[in-house]
Amino acid sequence: MRLVSLHSYSRCWLHLIWGTHNRERTLHKEAAARVSRFLTQHAQEKKTYMKINHVNADHVHALIDLPTNLSIEDLIQLFKGSSSHWINSNDIVRGKFAWARGYGAFSVSESNVDSVAKYIATQEEHHHVRTFSEELKEFIERHGLQWRSDESR
Repeated sequence: MRLVSLHSYSRCWLHLIWGTHNRERTLHKEAAARVSRFLTQHAQEKKTYMKINHVNADHVHALIDLPTNLSIEDLIQLFKGSSSHWINSNDIVRGKFAWARGYGAFSVSESNVDSVAKYIATQEEHHHVRTFSEELKEFIERHGLQWRSDESR
């Protein structure tokens, strides 16, 4: 759990989704597992509660309680920036690694936290049925936003 000011209380769950540059499937299974562990450790170091994450070959899902001292933009930059630097510094993949510019941040009610965590935990099953692009489009449209296929590039 993260530390908060004596009089500050917050529970703001976010389901974050971000992809690799050009949605390239660059994170093979072992690389994805290492990146997942890095994200978990980095969240702990930054006093941010990450309930779960799953790193796929071309994108990441994370369920995070937004800290009171960070904006969504700051939070996503914290994870994308530090992880891409770590991936490149540790030669986790061949060549230069980069995340795509965009991301998705979707609010999650307390009553849905467990179902979203289960969804994230079963990512491999979901992607036997649909691609990352199809999944992201569904999230965007479900939340009343307009899909633009070039957003993550």
